[in-house]
Amino acid sequence: MLNALEVVTTVVVGLMVGVEFSVAFIMNRILDALPEDSGQLGHAHGGRMLGALMPFWYIGSLVLSAIWAVAGRHHHGAGLVVTAAGLLIVSVVMSILLLVPINNRNKTWTPENRPADWKQQLNRWQRWHYVRVAVIIAAFALLASALT
Repeated sequence: MLNALEVVTTVVVGLMVGVEFSVAFIMNRILDALPEDSGQLGHAHGGRMLGALMPFWYIGSLVLSAIWAVAGRHHHGAGLVVTAAGLLIVSVVMSILLLVPINNRNKTWTPENRPADWKQQLNRWQRWHYVRVAVIIAAFALLASALT
């Protein structure tokens, strides 16, 4: 049963890393290259879509990692899993304090109501997102290393 938990947790976190990596290095560049207001509208729509899904994915990944850490506390790699769970906690705290407030504003913007500094706010979100992606990649690497 522990082996199944290890694999499921690693796959769930790995998929989350893939989505967030794609947002950071592919989707944002595509949206930023669109003409006129299309990019800003795309960012807002993406914020609504992923903003609804990602909290469950982040918290779910953390919960799975915590369960693995407790269930496997006497097994090889337990320290790696605990460290990965700690990094996932950091990613959730970062999200709540730094990224979600910007996303909550962004997802309501239209070309008619967006603030004058909307590009700076999106750039700030992207910079924090790069840091968060690095954190969850590290967590994923630790989980993958802890697989028995």
